[in-house]
Amino acid sequence: MKSFEVPAHYRSSILGQIKAYRKSIDPRKKDDTPFRFSVGSTSFLIPRHFGFCYGVENAIEIAFKTIEENKGKRIFLLGEMIHNPEVNRDLQEAGVLFLVDNAGRRLVDFSTLTSDDIVITPAFGTTVEMEDELKRLGVSLHQYNTTCPFVEKVWKRSAELGGRGYTLIVHGKYKHEETRATFSHAKQSGPVLIIRDMKEANELAAFIRGERDSSTFRDVFADKFSEGFDPENDLKKIGVVNQTTMLATETQEIAAFLKEVVQGIYGEGSSADTRDTLCYATNDNQTATLGVLQEEADCAVVVGGFNSSNTFQIATILEQRFPVFFVRNAADLFSAEHARCLNLQTHQEEIKSIPFSKSKETRIIVTSGASCPDKTVDDVIRRIIELRGESVAIEQALNEFLNIG
Repeated sequence: MKSFEVPAHYRSSILGQIKAYRKSIDPRKKDDTPFRFSVGSTSFLIPRHFGFCYGVENAIEIAFKTIEENKGKRIFLLGEMIHNPEVNRDLQEAGVLFLVDNAGRRLVDFSTLTSDDIVITPAFGTTVEMEDELKRLGVSLHQYNTTCPFVEKVWKRSAELGGRGYTLIVHGKYKHEETRATFSHAKQSGPVLIIRDMKEANELAAFIRGERDSSTFRDVFADKFSEGFDPENDLKKIGVVNQTTMLATETQEIAAFLKEVVQGIYGEGSSADTRDTLCYATNDNQTATLGVLQEEADCAVVVGGFNSSNTFQIATILEQRFPVFFVRNAADLFSAEHARCLNLQTHQEEIKSIPFSKSKETRIIVTSGASCPDKTVDDVIRRIIELRGESVAIEQALNEFLNIG
């Protein structure tokens, strides 16, 4: 696997040691059991996979190299680089300006852009329409493209399937930047529809089976299908691809369900096999998180941007069994009694009571999303130790545990 040059302040001495240790004893990554170590009366469980993925490290490396190599030039980003507030803040403090916000609303007048300006494409990619507009303005996107290779893989597969007459069903959040980009690229080759979950998959199945009047299709899937989409003709051959940060198991469940529905009516070949489009990093992180469900713990702390889809999925998995505290950074753990967290049901910030009692043994799962720097998780672990009043230094405890002190 390629190594990337990312800013040193994103690295973690604590998690770096843990990752190096796991790699030394399990180089083929066959063991998904979490890593356990204790600091005084606080035991931590760290999943096998977490933190920066290939696509994120690739994007960060390109972005910071672009800044370093183009001093004096105006540098813009087509939206957030990744869904992490600290990384995006660092880029802005380095002078990078955002052209659009997460919803696609313009923050800069595009008519002011020139061919001398540098525009970086974020890891989510961008739409064909945006690419074409910037090209007309003389702005090149090729040299500074940080689109995740696994996102581009979904686009290529979509184009191939569309060319063979398949309608693309995208499992994703239709307002998410990556899904908007995938939708835009996929519709160049054929009809496209976005569905959010199994509930919408079941609604779609009713149209495929003819159980619902096609005239109501537009009401059910408003703003989620390509222009000219015809539910009576465009649902006879389908292929399911995904927003790479969605739950991989849910994508597979939706694909298997719709395959059964379509093939039950139109026979073999009416549903394409798209399992090869699932992102390996998302799958690894989610599989490792599922492995933690077999453990005993008092709570789980998940670290990442509140608008990070992959981090939200990890928190959702852990919530099946544990109280979950989804925080952005150590500052959100602002006292020994309370934390500023994301409510997984309402998607709103809230203040939650935290069970970081100093009087008993406590087991805490700590993990993060693919866009979260290890240093941020490192700071959260140190903050938990501080809140619990532990007198043992984490470096000493970890070194003794690894027998390297």
